[in-house]
Formats: sequence, C-alpha cells, structure tokens
Amino acid sequence: MPKPGRLASILRPFGLIWFSICLHWEALTEAVRRDGLAPLSHPQQIQDAGSAKLLGITSSGFIAYEDTTIVPSFVQAASGVVLELGPGPGNQIHRFDVSRVKHIYGVEPNPQFKGTIDALLKKHGLQDRYKLIACGIEDSDVLRAEGITEGSLDTVLSIQVLCAVKDPKNVMKEVWKLLKPGGKFIFWEHGRSEDRLTAIAQACWNPAWCAFVGCVLTRNVLADILDSGEWENPHEIEKPHEPISLLPRIQGVLIKKKA
Repeated sequence: MPKPGRLASILRPFGLIWFSICLHWEALTEAVRRDGLAPLSHPQQIQDAGSAKLLGITSSGFIAYEDTTIVPSFVQAASGVVLELGPGPGNQIHRFDVSRVKHIYGVEPNPQFKGTIDALLKKHGLQDRYKLIACGIEDSDVLRAEGITEGSLDTVLSIQVLCAVKDPKNVMKEVWKLLKPGGKFIFWEHGRSEDRLTAIAQACWNPAWCAFVGCVLTRNVLADILDSGEWENPHEIEKPHEPISLLPRIQGVLIKKKA
C-alpha cells in the first residue's frame, strides 16, 4: 500500500479528533443520565472516560500498526523487574516474554482502564506477574509502598506515553532515578517534526489534538529523555526518516550509566 502524501498526512488528524469529540460527548451524556449534573464539576472524570473509550475502540488498530514496527521486539526485550509507563488499554501485555520478566508494574493514572487490563491479564495468564498501580510515576509514596524505590527497576518501558504526560521532563527524571545502574529504558515515542512544513501543521492541530486525543504533537522528546540523567549509549537512539508524518518516531534502548 503506498504511503499517503503530505496533504493526506496533514488532514489525517481530523478523523481521530472528530471521533474522540463524539466519544467524549457520549461519556458526558452517560454520566449526566447516571448522576445528574454532578459530573459537570468533575471534568477530569469525563476526560478519563472519553479517553478510555477512544483508546479501547482503537486498540486493535494500534496493535496491528505496531506489529509492523519495532515495538514487539522492544517489548520482548524487557526483562527482570519491569515498570510499564501508561499501559492504557493494555496493548503491550501480550507481547511480554514471560521467560525474561520477573514482575511487571503498570503505572496508569486513568482508573477507567482497570477492567480492560484485568481481563487481558487473565486471558494471558499474567495475573500473578503484572500489577496495575493507579498513579503516575511522580507519585513516589504510592510506588514506594509497592517496593518501587530508587535503583530498583531493571527495565522501564514507554510506548507512546511521553507525549501524553503533563511534565515529561519530570517523568524522565523519575524514570532515570528508579532504574538500576545498567538498567534499560525502552521507548518508542513521537514528537516534534524536523520538517518545517510538518512542524507548522503539528502546531496548528496541536490544541484540538491535545484536548480530545490526549497527547502533545510538538514536544522535543529527545531532549526530555537525554536531559534526565547519564546514559551509556545515547548515540544509539534512532530517528526514522518520516518527514511528512505528524507523528514522527524516536526509538531506542538506553542503558543507565553505571557509577
């Protein structure tokens, strides 16, 4: 199948944004029918419900696309004690190599995904190997209660997550602290394009994309990752050539520098 041209790539976000608007409206009307006007004072709950609907419905499409990329092999490279950032609807759960993984912690601040993830863990027999924690990686007290402390993790996995967190710089500093020396940060992310016209299109779409899809198109993900601490192999980060994509990827397996 031929790749879309520049105009098609620029216009592509509209479809997902409109679909998400419809799902957020559906989430709002369901909440109002159930609880009256009370949900209007809790917009984050509506946002969480709408996001869960969007990512749940599109999950199979994302999985199929990721199957054509390096993502499956990246997830299989996770080993030891693993922390998965923002598992969402659990798209990566079936990809973990259980022979290499001791335990997996899924850190997900949106509680709406719990039912979906629990069902997937049961389906793949990972109930005793994977624990979902309803918090952000910045919630150190919650993580500490689970035994996740500085230098305790062998692997942190981040698949399309740094675009969606509120403060990626702080998230990456926490990632670096929690990793053992020699631990792996495995990531497949998207960020600001190096192509000028594409970057302009990203900036134009970004307000609506942020509001309804839930992530940022214009972040300098590479800087956020590299500024978090010292890595042994920053030269191995890959930036595939995607000049017209509004979701250009950056990917790699970074090793935390040993003292």
